Amino acid sequence: MNRLGAIAAIAILAAAACAASASAQQSPRRLTLNQAVQLALKNNLSVLLAGTQVQEAGGTRERARAALLPRLHGTALANLENRNLAVMGLSVPGIPMVVGPFAYYDVGMAGSQSIINLQAYHSWKASQRQEDAARLDYQDARDLVIRQTSGLYLGAETAFAQVQAYGSRVTTSEALEKLARDQHDQGLATGIDVVRAQVQLARDQQTLLAAQNSYQTSLLALARFLGLPPGTALELAGRLEFHRVELPNLNQAIQAALLARPDYRSLLSQRAALVQQQKASHARYYPTLSLTGDYGALGRNFGNMPGIGEIQATVSITIFDRDRSGERRQLSARVQRIDDQLADLARGIDEEVRKAELDIQTTTQQVTVAEAGLALAQRELQLAEDRFRNGVADNIEVVTAQTALDEAQDARIAALAQHDDAAAALVRALGATEQNYQKYLGETLSPSPGSATAPGEQPLGEQQ
Repeated sequence: MNRLGAIAAIAILAAAACAASASAQQSPRRLTLNQAVQLALKNNLSVLLAGTQVQEAGGTRERARAALLPRLHGTALANLENRNLAVMGLSVPGIPMVVGPFAYYDVGMAGSQSIINLQAYHSWKASQRQEDAARLDYQDARDLVIRQTSGLYLGAETAFAQVQAYGSRVTTSEALEKLARDQHDQGLATGIDVVRAQVQLARDQQTLLAAQNSYQTSLLALARFLGLPPGTALELAGRLEFHRVELPNLNQAIQAALLARPDYRSLLSQRAALVQQQKASHARYYPTLSLTGDYGALGRNFGNMPGIGEIQATVSITIFDRDRSGERRQLSARVQRIDDQLADLARGIDEEVRKAELDIQTTTQQVTVAEAGLALAQRELQLAEDRFRNGVADNIEVVTAQTALDEAQDARIAALAQHDDAAAALVRALGATEQNYQKYLGETLSPSPGSATAPGEQPLGEQQ
């Protein structure tokens, strides 16, 4: 028994070791922005919930249409009963008061059809407009998810750019710390120069650790938003870089946005549904016409069941119903509310488009200025390092130049991130986000001269 237990324990340990080795060898899942967007559109909760709302609106439309379609049902009845003739007012000498028991059978079909019912008709038309609004809300949810995905992906790109920048700072600080020690050994620098270089190196190492943690945290948030399984390792195929955005004509863009934005069009569909509901409410004053009929067989045994049936037309009109007045006031208030929302959203779309274009123009200039500042800071550090190496100055100038270079790198990263975020905001403001996001977010554009080339994209199906 002990031997069997030992063998089982060894097998378990071996399996665990194999699993750990396989997990360690599993490569991260490489994602482009487009792949991230497609995963979010497939898995994100807000898109899934919006899809169920479309299905619910479709069911509501079918139920409203059912009021205009014929209805048919069948019945089959077998009856055994006694009858008290006295209760029915019959009292015949020689005939018992209670007759029976006797049986009969009734089999038939009954149907009805609404001929004229304007209230039901307009209610059905209103449900169609409500379904259109639900579909547009679904598209708006997809557009918002694309905007959020691009923001999270951009945040991860920015965090990775910071990791790279801080890593280069550590490398530079290590080289300068070694230079300070060499200069000290040769009698060309003091102890304070060495300590100052070591303090700068420690500061850069701490900043790098914080940047690495921020990058991993951003990947966790991205994976959660994309609906990936917990623990999925990610690697970004994209890199933070500058893509020039061609701005559309402002006035034309604003007008096109009103036609393309699904949230604005959804409000229009909701208003159209309310107009149909107002017509349905008014139609409560009108008469309705319907046909009903049935046909079947009735008899005391199955061998002798003659056919019977009837057909009738019914005209119905409401004489008094105080509820119609309250319903009219409710619908009028809802229409006014939708009108106010439409006006406010139109102003909001105008503001979003104008702000996005302004931000793109400003951040484009900021990127140019930041890149020029970065080049100057790199030159300043090189000159300070040469002066220190030649014993002309201490390393205060070097540390000062390092700080200036750090600030220049941070400014460039911030300018690139703000520019890409402004492009994503413009896509959302213009509408048709799902069709246009690649055009403005750079995945289908060639990188600008001097920018880093993103690594090659690998299809998800080929990944481990």
